[in-house]
Amino acid sequence: MSTAAVEPAGGGSHEAWEAGPTVARMVLGAQLRRLREADGYSRDEAGDALCRTGAWIRDLELGRARLALRDVAALCTAYGLTDRAARATLLGLARQANAPGWWSAFQDVIPPWSEAYIGLEQSASVIRTYETQIVPELLQTEAYARALLARRHSERDAERIVRLRMRRQGILHRTRPVRLWAVIDEAALRRAFGSRPVAFGQLEHLIDMCDLAHVTLQVLPLDAEAPAVSGGTFTLLRPPERELPDVVYVQRLNGAMYPADADAVASYWHAMNRLVLKAAPARSTQPILLRILRGL
Repeated sequence: MSTAAVEPAGGGSHEAWEAGPTVARMVLGAQLRRLREADGYSRDEAGDALCRTGAWIRDLELGRARLALRDVAALCTAYGLTDRAARATLLGLARQANAPGWWSAFQDVIPPWSEAYIGLEQSASVIRTYETQIVPELLQTEAYARALLARRHSERDAERIVRLRMRRQGILHRTRPVRLWAVIDEAALRRAFGSRPVAFGQLEHLIDMCDLAHVTLQVLPLDAEAPAVSGGTFTLLRPPERELPDVVYVQRLNGAMYPADADAVASYWHAMNRLVLKAAPARSTQPILLRILRGL
């Protein structure tokens, strides 16, 4: 019988848990991984017990796979977990993990690869991001987002995505807001989308965002040497639960990567730290934005 502890489902802030099912899925995966390791199972052996693959068990433990209650019950049995309270905790997590997040109402305009990211973003306690091409989505104005999306989407879909994007930004204005640290390439700030008033309004918005205590913006100057990072733009997300690892999100043209290997995650953290050092200090951000604004 497994002796690994199963922790209560309410370990993080209540506000974070209300954000959606993604963190519940990650906590459930972490709990099941501890049970598997305590019982001495490999991922392949655990997969065989459910007629699944080792890769499926890996995705489950990383919080990337949806679980039926019967799968959780079967894994508890396979790992020798007979304690009723512990099993009830895991089944409760599975129910939370399968509950739809508020963003499910926008399923028609959310690419499959980004649904997991939105859940992570809405639950994160800290988000660090590096953007090379555009203003980060959490910092875009409606007009800027609309001008950006009009090139690639129908008017109807563009409006839906704008509404989704604006609602996502609520994490910056809630009672316990996310801590956002963004490094933006100067080229992205000078690249115009839409009319001059759109660009003007976007820069003014960024200037205002600099005044928020939980938002740090830095500009990477045009003459700065950026660290070599595969794909350029990337985001690091820290879940609210201490036991969960940081998550790396790298968006591609038609997909996304979530590097999970500890060494890969560490390499992105080192890259972000180098970017912070190479970028102009945060106290210089508003003067830089004003200079760009006056040049419009």
